[in-house]
Amino acid sequence: MSTTLYGFKSCDTVKKARKWLDDRSVAHTFFDYRVTPLNEATLNDWFDRAGWQSVLNRNSTTFKELPEAEKAAIDEEWARKNILAETNLIKRPVLDTGSALLFGFKADAYEKAVSG
Repeated sequence: MSTTLYGFKSCDTVKKARKWLDDRSVAHTFFDYRVTPLNEATLNDWFDRAGWQSVLNRNSTTFKELPEAEKAAIDEEWARKNILAETNLIKRPVLDTGSALLFGFKADAYEKAVSG
């Protein structure tokens, strides 16, 4: 499987991850889910491999603006439905090497993921 970086191009953290990959000549595809909708099969794969809690971005403005009662009732079904409708709820960027699945950008974790 090839390496794919998911996010949207205007995100500063996504920009850092893309630059890091490019600077190290890591072959990858960039999937901008603001241009092309994320499909449910991809999201289900992430949930299966990492758990829905790892995918959900609780630090996003979108999440923080939710009513407290809604936040307290979040479960996998809610996360799946709402992440597909509002991709700001995804921790970004997402790096999928086929064997590694990383959320967010940490250079040391990326180094390990792309070299292993």
